[in-house]
Amino acid sequence: MAREEAKLSEAKASYRSAKAIGNHEEEARWANVIGNLLKDRGEYLQALNWFDIDYHLCTKYLSPKHSLATCQSLGEVYLRLERFEDALVYQKKHLMLAEEANDLVEQQRANTQLGRTYHEMYLKSLDEHQSVQNAKKYFKSAMKLAQAIKDNPPSNKSFFIKEYIDAHNNVGLLELDRDNLEEAEKILTKALVICDQEEVNEYDDGRTRLHHNLGKIYTELRMWENAREHIEKDILICKQIGHCEGEAKGYINLGELHNRVQKYQEAILCYQKALDLANSMEDEDALVRQIEDNIKTVKELGKVMDDMKREEQNLKKLTRDMAIARGTTHKRNCQLKQIASLDVLINKSETISAWPKVLEFAKKKKKVATEICDKEKIADSLLSIGESYLKLRKFQKALKWCMKSLKIYKSLGNLEGQALTQINIGHVLDSEGYYEEALNAFTDSYRLAVEGKLSYVQRTALENMHYSNLNRFDDVEETRRLQLEIDKLEQNNEGLETEITAEDRCSESSTEGSGDFSDNMPNACCSEEIRNSQSSKSQSLNQKEELNDDVPLISLIRSTKVSSKMKSAHLENNEHGVVGRKRIRLVLSDDEDEMSDEAESPKVRHNKIPLNVATSSEVKTRSNTASPTTKFQDVSAFTSNCATRSDPPVNTEESSSSCKSRTLNMATPEGKSFRASSSGEGFNASGSKCDVSVSGNILHKNDAAQFMLLTSDDKHNQCITFEIDEDIIQDSFMASDNLSIESVKVQLACLYYLQLPMERKLEGLLPIIQNVKCGEKVIESLETIKTFRGHMGKIVVEAVIDGWVQKRLIKLYTDYCYKVSETPNMKLLKKLYDLEVSDDEVTVSECELQDLSITPLLNALHAHKTFAMLDLSHNLLGNGTMEKLQQVLTSSGQKYGGLTLDLHCNSFGPTALFQICECPLLFTRLEVLNISGNRLTDACASYLSTILENCKALCSLSIERCSITSRTIQKVADALSAGSVLEQLCIGYNKPISGSAITNLLVKLGTLKRFSKLNMNGLKLSKLVVDNLCQLAKHLSLSVLMLGETGIGLDGALLVTESLFHGIEEFVKLDLSYCGVTYNYAVKLSTNSSMVCGILELSLSGNPIMQEGSNALSSMLLNSQCCLKVLVLQKCQLGISGVLQIIQALSGNAFLEELNLAENADIGKEYSAPYDVAEKGSVGLSQPNLNMLESSPLVSVFKDVSQLEVADSEDDEVGVEAAASARNQSCSSSCQRNSSSTECQFLEEFSTAIDMAKNLRFLDLSKNGFSTQCAEILYSSWSRSRSVSARRHIKDKTIHFFVEGMMCCVKPCCRKD
Repeated sequence: MAREEAKLSEAKASYRSAKAIGNHEEEARWANVIGNLLKDRGEYLQALNWFDIDYHLCTKYLSPKHSLATCQSLGEVYLRLERFEDALVYQKKHLMLAEEANDLVEQQRANTQLGRTYHEMYLKSLDEHQSVQNAKKYFKSAMKLAQAIKDNPPSNKSFFIKEYIDAHNNVGLLELDRDNLEEAEKILTKALVICDQEEVNEYDDGRTRLHHNLGKIYTELRMWENAREHIEKDILICKQIGHCEGEAKGYINLGELHNRVQKYQEAILCYQKALDLANSMEDEDALVRQIEDNIKTVKELGKVMDDMKREEQNLKKLTRDMAIARGTTHKRNCQLKQIASLDVLINKSETISAWPKVLEFAKKKKKVATEICDKEKIADSLLSIGESYLKLRKFQKALKWCMKSLKIYKSLGNLEGQALTQINIGHVLDSEGYYEEALNAFTDSYRLAVEGKLSYVQRTALENMHYSNLNRFDDVEETRRLQLEIDKLEQNNEGLETEITAEDRCSESSTEGSGDFSDNMPNACCSEEIRNSQSSKSQSLNQKEELNDDVPLISLIRSTKVSSKMKSAHLENNEHGVVGRKRIRLVLSDDEDEMSDEAESPKVRHNKIPLNVATSSEVKTRSNTASPTTKFQDVSAFTSNCATRSDPPVNTEESSSSCKSRTLNMATPEGKSFRASSSGEGFNASGSKCDVSVSGNILHKNDAAQFMLLTSDDKHNQCITFEIDEDIIQDSFMASDNLSIESVKVQLACLYYLQLPMERKLEGLLPIIQNVKCGEKVIESLETIKTFRGHMGKIVVEAVIDGWVQKRLIKLYTDYCYKVSETPNMKLLKKLYDLEVSDDEVTVSECELQDLSITPLLNALHAHKTFAMLDLSHNLLGNGTMEKLQQVLTSSGQKYGGLTLDLHCNSFGPTALFQICECPLLFTRLEVLNISGNRLTDACASYLSTILENCKALCSLSIERCSITSRTIQKVADALSAGSVLEQLCIGYNKPISGSAITNLLVKLGTLKRFSKLNMNGLKLSKLVVDNLCQLAKHLSLSVLMLGETGIGLDGALLVTESLFHGIEEFVKLDLSYCGVTYNYAVKLSTNSSMVCGILELSLSGNPIMQEGSNALSSMLLNSQCCLKVLVLQKCQLGISGVLQIIQALSGNAFLEELNLAENADIGKEYSAPYDVAEKGSVGLSQPNLNMLESSPLVSVFKDVSQLEVADSEDDEVGVEAAASARNQSCSSSCQRNSSSTECQFLEEFSTAIDMAKNLRFLDLSKNGFSTQCAEILYSSWSRSRSVSARRHIKDKTIHFFVEGMMCCVKPCCRKD
């Protein structure tokens, strides 16, 4: 400030000197300088006085060209004061003078100023159509002039880069305000690229505007991390260059970002900083008022969130009451109260723009409404679901649910519902680019609103029609006509607010579910009482504005002007979300999976599972519910883990038990609630079909224990009754297609443990179930259980306990679940139960864990202290989990012993690596770090560098699919030193990565003594890189080299392969999938003895190997020196004959264990040539149509064979042989009787080949045209010839044959080297 004051005093002194000597030119110049200094300080009125002096002097004493600068300054100050008419006068004069002087630079500046003024007028809705057209015209003209000056700069001017960048910013900002987010992002990102290309200063004010606007765009797109990154850069630059106003607006942006994710305390802090900055400037009263109003609004939203927490607890209580009331006369009363509570929660969630929560509550409401057969409430919930998906930018889902809602509203003749739904449909279509169809939907909404005399819906529809005509169709006349209609409607509704307030005073009496209800309401589906009550509520609500997250926060101020009574009515009675005029395109959500469609029947859904139960299909729909992490999420955590009362903690995740009983909800794969209680209180099985009977002996023996499964009323979805150690467990295990009998045993063991009383859980002993039996027959597969359908209520399946195993971690986990009222995750329990691993190896991948639901596990690990491996892959975890994990590792005090961290495929950001850098214990322990599949970006470069430098034991690093570029790869290379013990590095599927960066990395890797495994899948490798890779392969003994999708071609593949065996005898895993190699590679491979005996695993998937290649590969497999254990030939165009030829070659091969031959048959081709064994030898080249087999005699043979049970274990080998014998004899006789025996003969050869390949442990024949019947016949050969228990996975086009101990359908990223 002192420097600014000095400059101002010096300028005023110079002005007085010029005035004293009568030098008008200098006098005008210094007046302009003083005005600009005051303008930069925000003292606009004083600046205006000095610019007036400058203008007066120029017009009276100087030539017109001297007026250029003062006209520009006057126009800019008037614009900042929002005196648009005055601004336009001087800006147009500025442009006229510049054109007369033929000054392109001043013309560009004048066009820019005019564009900004018209842009502001458009935002203020002042003559919108003319304003937006003029803004576009002047901005585009300014950009053309800027480019022309940049390309041909005047000799005395700069290169005009800054103005060219500002022109992009202005055009991008206009597109942003016109709802074209993608176009705006494209333009502004291009401007940033220009800044980098032209080496614009890092702290240039042009950059700050770009970051500011990109922050706004990403906020609207809900890309929170990107938004925060740009907003913080904006603030940093403004602070560096002393741009006080820009810094304040940056904090406003950051505050709104926090507001969008319901982090209200952080938002208030940001607004307070912005307010302090705004108060430090003069004449910024409008900005100060805006910030103050924002703070008030955020505080109000915080109160709404507090109300939500209390109402959620009420809903949980109602849910517990509902579980007790099922089958009693109080059931309907509870359901109506649930709907009333859900209405309040939906309304409050809409108020704070927590759209994932709206979606959650609306789906719950739909479930309850379906149960009571209230069509109008079903339609209302469908409308809320559709609107939620709309706000989350899941447009196809939004359209689906809105169309369902519209259909029901039409059947009910509900004009209000139809009109509101049409508005949402219009928004969906507009967001998808179907502008004409969107306008039609808005027009239909207006027609329906007029017909129903719904004035508020009329206005909403008119505003959307106005928006479409203005921004989509550029229809001037129609836009003006619609504006007149809107103005006319406003005049007619001046007294509306008073009427609404009067009506809301009586709203409590009409709220369904809040008072006494008739328990015997007849004909609920068509109850006029319900319908009328609903209609009354809808009318009272719909006249209230909604708080919309799709406009800047300042727009929320208008809502605060409404009376408190009206606000209360809005919060409590809002049944339909009224969608106001669109200014900003609806925002994009994080990834969320859609729930299964349960609209058809109220009986197909089970009790709602708590938020963090990963075994329920509904968890995925709530995966965006935020956790208390540093990473932004859609909705902040509304519930705390502990209750503040003296009572036992309330289950904040929707417990179905009372607080006093300290019960625990357990989710089963069917989505049912499993109850394990530590008190004697329990539910009364009152004869309702929903209540599964409770084992009498458990209740008798264990007074402190209860066990119950709550199922649906669907009589077709009956449970299986299992008896374990004289206790009864009922459940259905048919939910998962891939569930094996072994998985059932594990699940039964976990369920049994959970139902034990607390005193029996102290040692953490879980049963080991040897087998399950029905009578005296051991059940070997779930297919046997399926034969019990129709008799499940009468049959008891016995589970035989073979022993007990102590699982301390399971005990700790369930204990902490009790403490925080969290629901145990069945998938996680089954993973922890794994008998093949110790408690030191914690593998909980694919458990749908989130930052909140993983808390009990982390607490358990904290108590457990020591573990050597932690696999959290394929979950929904963010940076918050990493913070907690760092605390767990630090508190463990374990300084020795290797540690493996597998974190791939989660939602971690770059700062997750910061937690590793901040944990000194990891410097000596961390050996394996896999963080692939997380969006780390180049922001992680310094963290990776620190990890490589400090973690001395790190031998494996995986950073595939992390959105990193050459910069990060170079940092990784720089961090590697000769003393590093790194053995494995995976950097695949990142782009763009330059050849020079990869070359530098390869050079550094060549200096490491232990390095032997390199994965570069998905990177495009140039010839220079391939040459350097060959040098590395010759220098190091590489055991794993993954080059899939690198495009190196045949020559590159041959060079690399030859280099791998250059005088070094090492066994190698080599991936050349989708590299463009041909059958010549297979030929070369089969003839090179060093290669044949050196490759252990080979993948050639996606390469045109063709029939010629199958001949060479067969020859290689027949070679006694061949050491291949894994061969992947998926999608290699081998043809079905080539597939057979390769399997036949395994009859004498004692090494190959895994063979993938999927997708090699040309199923679409018509085959006319017969399969002639005599002519073609052992394998023919023409391919029979395997789909014809379904109509061949073989199918009837299969039907006979299917009556015999095909065993899954070697114990029933006699039965399998009998089945195979029957198949052989029947097939032979059938073929003799049928003239078309080609298919039968072909299948016989396949069966024989599979039978002979006795060493094979895994075979994939998927998508080769085999029918299910054929696959079963082939499996009989497979199971007969294996030395261990055979397994299969046959579904649709998937055909996997494997043996016990092998994994089926393993994700590529989870395969271990």
